[in-house]
Amino acid sequence: MAKPDPRFPRRIIVRAVNWLGDAVMSTPAVMRLRERFPEASITLLTQAKLSGLWVGHPGVDEVLTIANGEGAWSVSRRVRAGRFDLGVVFPNSPRSAMELFLGRVPRRVGGRWPWRNWMLTDVVEAHAGAVPMVRRSAEAIRAVLARGDSPMHWGQPLPGPAAHHVHQYLRLLRPLGGNPEPLAPVVRIDAAVTTEVRERFGLEASRRWVGINAGAEYGPAKRWPSEAFRWLVGELVLDPELGVAVFGGPSDVELAQSLVPAGATHVRLLAGKTSLAQLAAALGLCEVVVTNDTGPMHLAAAAGARVLVPFGSTSPELTGPGLPGDSRHRFVREPVPCGPCFLRNCPADHRCLAGIAPERVLSELRWMLG
Repeated sequence: MAKPDPRFPRRIIVRAVNWLGDAVMSTPAVMRLRERFPEASITLLTQAKLSGLWVGHPGVDEVLTIANGEGAWSVSRRVRAGRFDLGVVFPNSPRSAMELFLGRVPRRVGGRWPWRNWMLTDVVEAHAGAVPMVRRSAEAIRAVLARGDSPMHWGQPLPGPAAHHVHQYLRLLRPLGGNPEPLAPVVRIDAAVTTEVRERFGLEASRRWVGINAGAEYGPAKRWPSEAFRWLVGELVLDPELGVAVFGGPSDVELAQSLVPAGATHVRLLAGKTSLAQLAAALGLCEVVVTNDTGPMHLAAAAGARVLVPFGSTSPELTGPGLPGDSRHRFVREPVPCGPCFLRNCPADHRCLAGIAPERVLSELRWMLG
């Protein structure tokens, strides 16, 4: 049997990223890869917790899952059995490159990163518009606040559209001749799952639904205060045309329950009750989702909802929802000299999010609802 030619791949494996938001931002690159090699079979290698995002996706033929705690040797054996002739490594970790190196994939494309470049055949440099997410030290934050500096972004210009992270994944297709132009992130939502979600959670079609997602797995520095979300929900339930769907993971159940006013009838608690596919379907049934900068923010936009985000420690220019610059989505920010810091925990007074009054968010939401 002839040896596969990696220049004209028949079987491609994509090592996917490990976080929901990053995974959604990588979907344009998967679609461009499918566009570049329409006849090839594309397999997605992903953490099991994210498999629901990729099963049935139009850019993917097969999904291989990595079990929680599964080692690189075990993963590489399964990769080797797939006899792939091209691999694209989305994460920057050494382990992700190792899985394909040990899996004997003859051509392995990935971004330049310490401790792993020798395991790749095609090392791709950062794209021209890339802007690093620099995590500021607690000392630097306290110093800039003590000086009373006023500019945001540490006195640097705001990043342009080319800095958005969808371009990080698209650049990896450069050695393969892929189209670098971004597409809007897309997820596949099965109509049967949408019907199931409507019926199970009572999201009737006769009502306009607003989604609320008050958690953020990354850390407290991304979370708009729960008191602000609680006030917002209290205002929304006064509108007889609206319903409120409260989202969150298993660790957010208590928080979600605390947001609901006593006696509210048109509120649905979905926190901790949905699979990933059901979460996407439920978010897609919402007209607007008010959310922190977290994975469900990206999922909501890809599912078709409009998204309203109080941004704190991070940058919408780098990780905003949807296609970079999409005017359907709205951001609310409080200009602070220490932002963005990209930290999990605020070493100061959380002013970037605490300074966003709930009345401002309600005003934006009412505008989005028309």
